[in-house]
Amino acid sequence: MDIFIPVLILLSLIGLSNVINHFMPYIPAPIVQIALGVMLAAVPIGIHIPMQPELFFVVFIAPLLFNDGRNVSRGALWKLKAPILLLALGLVFVTVFAVGFIIHWLVPSIPLPAAFALAAILSPTDAVAVSAISDRVIFPKSIMHLLEGEGLMNDASGLVAFKFAVAATVTGTFSLVHASLSFLAISVGGFLGGALLAYMIIRSRTFIRRLGMEDVTLHMLIQILTPSIIYLIIEHLNLSGILAVVAAGIVHSIEREREESPSIKLRLVSQSTWTVLLYVINGLVFVLLGLQIPGVASDILKNPIFNHLVAIQYTLFVTISLLVLRFLWVYLFWNLGWRFKLKEIGKPSFRQISITAFSGVRGAVTLAGAFSIPFSLANGHPFPERPLIIFIAAGVILLSLSAASIFLPILAKAEEEKDINKLDEMEKKAYIHTQKAAILATREELNEENKEAALAIIDIYHQNLNQIKMEEAKEDSKKLKKIEIDLRLKALEAESSFLSSLLKKGQIDRDTAYLYEEHVRRMEIAVTNRVKYKRIILWLVIKRAVFRLLRNLTVTKKIQQEELANKFKRQLPIKMEMAEAAIRELKKGITPENKSITYLVIGDYNKLILKFKQKKNAEAFNQLAMYERELQFKAFQAERDAIQQLYEKGKISLEITRKIRQQINIREAFWEENHLPG
Repeated sequence: MDIFIPVLILLSLIGLSNVINHFMPYIPAPIVQIALGVMLAAVPIGIHIPMQPELFFVVFIAPLLFNDGRNVSRGALWKLKAPILLLALGLVFVTVFAVGFIIHWLVPSIPLPAAFALAAILSPTDAVAVSAISDRVIFPKSIMHLLEGEGLMNDASGLVAFKFAVAATVTGTFSLVHASLSFLAISVGGFLGGALLAYMIIRSRTFIRRLGMEDVTLHMLIQILTPSIIYLIIEHLNLSGILAVVAAGIVHSIEREREESPSIKLRLVSQSTWTVLLYVINGLVFVLLGLQIPGVASDILKNPIFNHLVAIQYTLFVTISLLVLRFLWVYLFWNLGWRFKLKEIGKPSFRQISITAFSGVRGAVTLAGAFSIPFSLANGHPFPERPLIIFIAAGVILLSLSAASIFLPILAKAEEEKDINKLDEMEKKAYIHTQKAAILATREELNEENKEAALAIIDIYHQNLNQIKMEEAKEDSKKLKKIEIDLRLKALEAESSFLSSLLKKGQIDRDTAYLYEEHVRRMEIAVTNRVKYKRIILWLVIKRAVFRLLRNLTVTKKIQQEELANKFKRQLPIKMEMAEAAIRELKKGITPENKSITYLVIGDYNKLILKFKQKKNAEAFNQLAMYERELQFKAFQAERDAIQQLYEKGKISLEITRKIRQQINIREAFWEENHLPG
């Protein structure tokens, strides 16, 4: 119970952070989770989870980087290999030396090797945090690939540089040649070792499957344990476990594409399991990070040796130094040579360079590395300024996350959003997205019992989409109108042909066929000549009114009701069959050019059939209405979910979100008003 309760509380906080982020998507989830961790640490309930770096890397960092390796675009990585290496290796080592000297100059009590160690652990960027921010910010694809590649590689280079710097501080000796050769061996060895182990695990899984053991649970367990096992083995060999799990992820990605007989069930379970697992791990990383911050801060703020305002100034200055150095590095090499390597990005701009600079968010690797600093040197003396080093590392994480959260949405915001016409286009795309989401949600609920109601709702949404398409093609309105007229005439011709076939088979008499044929001719006039149609309808209304008046004088009301009911029963089956014949004919002639208008006409016929069925059977009508009501509410909710997701990902503004939500609410209220039960 001592372990279960803290874990349960942490998982509850992750769920709470998701709820908060849903209502306040402009605050990235990592910041919400860190804040919840800080609040939990401040509550006097006795929950204290010490940071254990070795365990942290095995349980959290290894699976996250393994998954990133599985899902990263290998083609993009290869195309951007030069700039990725310039960031993941070049910038890391420049940061170690440049920022290391700045830290030593700023805080002379931190020896130069220890300052290099702090700079080294501050050099890796956090791919998880950047991904969380990028969910609501529209990044250029090439820059996103660049940041993903950097996040995969610079953890290893930063941690290796950190280990050498810490070793130099502890022992007091350092050899640049030895360090360079060791770095090369550790990096290359780790990458190749991870790839080899991943290949062996994949072969083992294949062998197990050939033995007839297709148990999904077993194979999922192997997948989940793979990154931690590989990390532990490679680290035990004193190689880079970080690069090993990245390589393992890439090898698994290749295997997934080339697998000859993939298990669909395993893939579905794998995708679902990894989604949940990564969601929990991501959340735990930042909640645990938040849990450590009060303890780190108290070591400085409550210690009379340190001036807490000066410590905060140190943190701010180091953060600005890292940001300025990153901006200058990106600007320098992009302008001097990256334009030839980054053809996808195009000519460098201040906005793109600034996005890349502010995306250098520090995270869990930085804090875990800082906590791994030993308490004492080889001679037994305390490690110089260890509490201050951890405080600065934690402060840089918070400041870099905050800066990215504030400035990235501003920098990455598409310039065209300022243009009203583009805003209209964005709103239209968002509306189309909601309509498609409603169609998909309704189709997922479709079964034999609610088929008619589901198809009726889907038809309405299809008509909404077709209406938008027709509005977009106003310049071709005459052409579209002609297509619609031709299609409706074709449908009426199919109705007429169906009547003729019924007459030939003797299923209806000539008088009945004549009455229906007269109706078809009136509809043809309605399609081709609306003015003439209005005159005919007016004449028919007058005729029927006179006829009913005369009948009322001679026939009782009860007899009239019985005759009307019998007439309805006789007419409904034929009218329904005529409409179905028209739909069959329309479906035969669907082409890419007339597809949207054809579905519009078919939708009208489906509505007609639905009305006939409703009139035919009161009980069936009530059942249909119940299904329709249930499905329509689900469709409205699907629209709301879709618009919320677009807003959370930063693809639409708050103004557009509110506007479309209001439209959904109005349509829902109108629908309820016109479909009151009973």
